[in-house]
Amino acid sequence: MRRTPLTSKPLALAALAIASLIAAGSAQAAGPRKASAQPASKKPAGTKLSLAAAGAPYATRADAMAFADEIAQRRGLDPEWVRSTIGGARFLPSVPRLMLPAQGGVRKNWRVYRSRFIDPVRIAAGVRFWRANAPILERAEREFGVPAEIIVGIIGVETIYGRNMGSFRVIDALATLSFDFPDAHPRAAERVAFFRGELESFLSTESRTAEDPFVPLGSYAGAMGMPQFMPSSMAKYAVDYDGNGRIDLVGSPTDVIGSVANYFKAFGWEPGRPAIFPVSFDEARLKKPVLLAPDILPTFSADSFSAAGAVLPPAVRSYDGLLALIELQNGDDTPTYVAGTKNFYVITRYNWSAYYAMSVLELGDEVKAALGSGL
Repeated sequence: MRRTPLTSKPLALAALAIASLIAAGSAQAAGPRKASAQPASKKPAGTKLSLAAAGAPYATRADAMAFADEIAQRRGLDPEWVRSTIGGARFLPSVPRLMLPAQGGVRKNWRVYRSRFIDPVRIAAGVRFWRANAPILERAEREFGVPAEIIVGIIGVETIYGRNMGSFRVIDALATLSFDFPDAHPRAAERVAFFRGELESFLSTESRTAEDPFVPLGSYAGAMGMPQFMPSSMAKYAVDYDGNGRIDLVGSPTDVIGSVANYFKAFGWEPGRPAIFPVSFDEARLKKPVLLAPDILPTFSADSFSAAGAVLPPAVRSYDGLLALIELQNGDDTPTYVAGTKNFYVITRYNWSAYYAMSVLELGDEVKAALGSGL
């Protein structure tokens, strides 16, 4: 989804898309289609269209047109332009089911998840991207304090450096998720509010440009460009880093690099600080439920971490920041554990998943190592 990372609950972007499609380590199982009580042609005006009405425009939907009027009034936009834009959006039948959580019984597996993002193809593409943009990555690291390998890791995990940026019309994806989000989702009301906010942000931005709002393509969740920013993240964090007077997250690697770095800085990245430490356990003192209770939120001082049985390497036992115990399940095998710092948590603001954050870290490290070895 994009991954926006997004208002108070960021998602990259992308992030969001990866989080929704993948159940840490396995492909997301498609949920059932929402049943229609009667054919769409017989439904009263203003009710939801059935999934059989593939490609139906939202101009006939009273709820969509009412929301268009709300946006126009709230944002001071031309009501007819907003109505015609939302009205011209088309329902995408595949999108609602992609938002449903995976069916039960799928075990998370870090090794499988990792294999999807750290592979020779992505590493080689990362080396090429780094070499082509080395001066810009150095500049971003200097100005924002975000290491080049973190920026490279994000762009690689999200879109393989622009190779897979999505093929859905953004207006269609956002309208579908705003007006036909699956009721079976456990957080349907919250998600509808989120996507309506993203639709509003997209229209607000598009209204200030001379571009056709039906042209932008992205993920099924409406995330756009190489870093898969959602519209609200585009509005808040994207920057014109090449100084040409416009922000282009599709064709300008310079804008992409600056925008990703700016995003991390905005969420509190601490320059010069690590994202993770190795961790082992003192079984005699171990209070694993206590350590895992805060999930990925850094909560423990180094001393309280140790008191609960988590053993850090000697060189970092005096670390002065807060820590979280990160558990990455490996199916039926023993989980993988690391100690996560605030910077690890910041990566999860792009996509709310420890598995995602570890993939970003490991891909960035692999690309950096390959670059250093001359590959």
